[in-house]
Amino acid sequence: MAQNNLLSFAQVQAALGGDNLAAHASEIHGLLTGIISAGFAFEDESYLTLLNDFFNNGEGLSKSLKDVIKTVYGEIWQSVLDDSFTFQMLLPDDDEAIVERGQALGLWVQGFNLGFGLQQKNKDAFSEDVKEIIKDFGDIANLSSELEEDEETEHAYYEIMEYVRISSLLCFAELGQKPKADDAAATIH
Repeated sequence: MAQNNLLSFAQVQAALGGDNLAAHASEIHGLLTGIISAGFAFEDESYLTLLNDFFNNGEGLSKSLKDVIKTVYGEIWQSVLDDSFTFQMLLPDDDEAIVERGQALGLWVQGFNLGFGLQQKNKDAFSEDVKEIIKDFGDIANLSSELEEDEETEHAYYEIMEYVRISSLLCFAELGQKPKADDAAATIH
């Protein structure tokens, strides 16, 4: 599936590895999407501190890695606000093994649930649809990593990936905070 992101999965993963950050690009993208979908304000830059604390033991992120993460953050905002549903998860390319893509999808969902839970603690505010999505995401995160390289597994992967993508947008539509008018222009690079 084509990515609409400016940065590819490989570029973000390489930036994380270059800084010896014990994190996966999909997990970081999922966490950022989760906090945004749960109502994180566009203007709030504390997401950098959050990532630093969770993935870098509070040791500080390099300027180059902060720049990559800020770009990813901006891309997420731009795509969730796009009425044509251009949002895509940051996952390995289709030419990678299904095992790697399946693990990345599981990490993305784990990151989403972590970010969502950190941002949105009032479960009474969730609709039944959002409660179901969060439960489903928990199940998806725990899927077996023993995947077969066959057409049936590929098909199931794409169906699950599309469900996660659309469900993330549904969470944002219900709980997300759109940027103030003067901040919305800043989301466009």
